[in-house]
Amino acid sequence: MGEILYFPSPASTGRPREVPPREERRPAGPPRTPGTGREREPLLREAYGDVLRDLRLDRGERLTDVAGRAAISPQYLSEIERGRKDASSEILAAIARSLGVTVRTLSSHATARMAQGGSSQVHLAA
Repeated sequence: MGEILYFPSPASTGRPREVPPREERRPAGPPRTPGTGREREPLLREAYGDVLRDLRLDRGERLTDVAGRAAISPQYLSEIERGRKDASSEILAAIARSLGVTVRTLSSHATARMAQGGSSQVHLAA
């Protein structure tokens, strides 16, 4: 199974939560289609979610902080970050503003992630 990690609440410790380095937060490489052994092309909503989560964690903020500024629920933001929900352009703009970036910046990071297939290497077809 998986390992359970306990993080103290920032409110209870009086100090910000430590964020693991980016390479420890996400498994390396593109997702695979179960049972086929072949790489699955990432979905755009997954790329946006990864970028949003990275931006939020780089700022050391909680879901509730960003969601409050974007006027959405923390649960909805969590689903967007996990690539479970497609967010409208208005919602993406609100989240981007709450993270201090433009929609253009958010889109360019997500597009770059899509072009890389979720990994640090770009795979070209012959």
